[in-house]
Amino acid sequence: MARPDKAAAVAEMTEDFKSATATYLTEYRGLTVTSMKQLRRSLGAETKYSVVKNTLTKIAAKNAGVDLSDDLLAGPSAVAFVKGDAIDAARNLKNFQKENPLLVIKGGIYEGKFITTAEFMKLADLESREVLLAKLAGAMKGSLAKAARTLDALRIKREAEEGAPAAPVAAAPVVEETVVTEEAAPAAEAVAEVAAEATDAPVAEATETPAE
Repeated sequence: MARPDKAAAVAEMTEDFKSATATYLTEYRGLTVTSMKQLRRSLGAETKYSVVKNTLTKIAAKNAGVDLSDDLLAGPSAVAFVKGDAIDAARNLKNFQKENPLLVIKGGIYEGKFITTAEFMKLADLESREVLLAKLAGAMKGSLAKAARTLDALRIKREAEEGAPAAPVAAAPVVEETVVTEEAAPAAEAVAEVAAEATDAPVAEATETPAE
């Protein structure tokens, strides 16, 4: 490769490293041209899968601030630069490997950190962002529906309470007052005088009759 071509290749890969949401490194030894096309198709338009030269890739990674060890760039290498959902891309890459064991996944860069092959496999088993968002939306929808039902129940209860007739107030017992008329007044006074005379009269002493 001529020097200008090398410089252009390094510049392009440097930009790919910088703009990628994730980067997965693979070894494609033994894969046919047809298999490579199938792999690119399975990864989708948002993932750029490129066969690369190890030396130039290491320079580009360094320019982008990515530190790649030499063992990651050994043998015939190809790099998947992901621009879309990193988990979806990892899952598609893993699924392709199941059907094409010759593809070797060496690891990669995810969220700015290096991940091993084992960590890559765990990442591929996660649910995608779209699925997680759908679940979150479903949970929120369920919570909102429950809140709406609760508010409706409270509103109906309040309307029922406000529309119910008021309970009758118990009437207080009527106490009949005794009215002393002018005619009854003299009689009462007479009774009082008789009672007073009886009190003032001397009590007769009992005469003791001697026994015969």
